[in-house]
Amino acid sequence: MTVSPPRPASGTQKLRPFFRILLTLFAMMLVAVRPAAAQSILRDAETEALFQDMMDPLTVAAGLQPGQVRVHLLGDRSINAFVAGSQDIYVFSGLIEAADSAEEVQGVLAHELGHVMGGHAIRINDGASAASSISLLSLLLGAAAIAAGGGEAGMGIMMAGQQAALGKFLAFSRVQESTADAAGAQYLSTAGISGRGSLAFFKKLQNLEFRYGIKQDDDQAYGRTHPMSGDRIQTLREVYVVDPAWDKPADPAIEKRFQRIKAKLSGYMAEPERTLRKFPESDRSIPARYARAYAWHKSAYPQKALAEVEGLLAADPDDPYFLELEGQILLESGRPGEAIPALRKAVAQSRSQPLIAATLGHALIATEDPANYAEAEKVLKTAVALDNRNPFAWYQLGIVYANKGDQARAALASAERYNLEGRQPALALRNAEMAMQGLPQGSPDWIRAQDISLVARAEVERTRKRR
Repeated sequence: MTVSPPRPASGTQKLRPFFRILLTLFAMMLVAVRPAAAQSILRDAETEALFQDMMDPLTVAAGLQPGQVRVHLLGDRSINAFVAGSQDIYVFSGLIEAADSAEEVQGVLAHELGHVMGGHAIRINDGASAASSISLLSLLLGAAAIAAGGGEAGMGIMMAGQQAALGKFLAFSRVQESTADAAGAQYLSTAGISGRGSLAFFKKLQNLEFRYGIKQDDDQAYGRTHPMSGDRIQTLREVYVVDPAWDKPADPAIEKRFQRIKAKLSGYMAEPERTLRKFPESDRSIPARYARAYAWHKSAYPQKALAEVEGLLAADPDDPYFLELEGQILLESGRPGEAIPALRKAVAQSRSQPLIAATLGHALIATEDPANYAEAEKVLKTAVALDNRNPFAWYQLGIVYANKGDQARAALASAERYNLEGRQPALALRNAEMAMQGLPQGSPDWIRAQDISLVARAEVERTRKRR
């Protein structure tokens, strides 16, 4: 093997660091504003109810009304959470898996609420604009130097400017994070929730940084989006330990529900083998049975899954979420008729919780018995009236309308579905226009179809222009 002598760096090679810096800045901006639609949102009635009960005391502490800030679960095993330009908080499933208590998650929610109240997702453009101004100025000055014959000097100006722009953006991000930390601590205090969980979770993040070899010294702070975890822990500890809520015990009911949800999510997300190792059959607790029921169901052992559910229902025969799981297993095992009694009871016990009602509607339709369609229409209409964000419920309702021969409302239901999914605006537009042709002009359904049509047409035009 021969070794070639090193060649002088080409112009392209000299430009590589410059482009790397530009790409880094661009990537940081994308992460800051990435839409939740890019992730998989997990809908679960029990989880959403718990999140709302964990969130509402913090929301009230921030001066808002209960229910005004909603928490959404994303199917991503990263340990993360973010806000996206609204009063909605998105929590990754990996964060729930990493947390040991409900108070740890509430600490994260309080921090994210600080971002919501500070309008940080919207104000991210301020930081990007400041960085862009530096970046553009350096490009102009560098280009002028190159045109004057100073190629090396011009490249140096450009690279230094891009580095300064990145530093400006990162500094802006760190200030926002520190502000959210302080606001979150205040919300926890006002809500009477101890900051112990918040500190414990920050310690977990610091341990992850140690594990991945991320240095904690001040020299590394310049290139970070967040303040160093050690500094955050020290600052927050000084606030939390003097707070009256510091020694307040955690809410036992919330903690019990959290451990159920954590086990349930583990059974749903993790490989079945891993779940069964973590929750062996010798563990007869409610969380363990919950996790194993999902693991067996995922492994296509419905009888074993149902046996675990029988154990859950023996402990609480009226629990709507245990009943929902029994119905779900039966339905997805090709036994929709057997699923209906459990799902009917689950809907009744949950006061027509819309996600559970949608599953009952699905089971009624899946029997392929026309006698069940009237009930399916009733429960699905209730489901979308209480929660119109469920595309699957709209899809099922469209089936009912189509079977009745009501093609206009079937098209409207399909338009609602495609509009919610957001991936196929052309189909949303086509179905909305079909619905408008068959609905009485000016009726509420016709107006809704028109609204979807306008939104979908605008999106189709934007997509066409991007091409």
